[in-house]
Amino acid sequence: MNVSDYMTDTVITANLRDGLRQTFYRMRERGVRHMPVLDDQEKLAGIISDRDLRRPNWVDDEENIAHYYLLDNQAKVEGAMTRPVMVVNPDDPLSKALDLFVEHRFGAIPVVDGDGRLVGIISAFDVLRAFASPQEG
Repeated sequence: MNVSDYMTDTVITANLRDGLRQTFYRMRERGVRHMPVLDDQEKLAGIISDRDLRRPNWVDDEENIAHYYLLDNQAKVEGAMTRPVMVVNPDDPLSKALDLFVEHRFGAIPVVDGDGRLVGIISAFDVLRAFASPQEG
């Protein structure tokens, strides 16, 4: 089993300069919890999750723990995304993605081709689905 057998190849992406509010609503409309983030040259720059949008890590950096976080478009994806981002290739064995999910507790991993272009995304749910389906052989 390879990553390509279970990845989603229609990927909803964000741009570094997208506002957090618009990104949150786009995720909700499309029913996704993770979006790879592309720079202006369409290169993978990071990944953002719905968890990153609900309460980014930088919100709690202040001493006042009651600090409110306003989800607006003034804050940009670049400031809330995770980077550097770990990736897998379509031809990688599914076990490689599984190891990354377990070790790093990721929810999704971008899939890139040999040139580093984004070609898909694989989620922890996709891996669970792979192991729940009947095995060949």
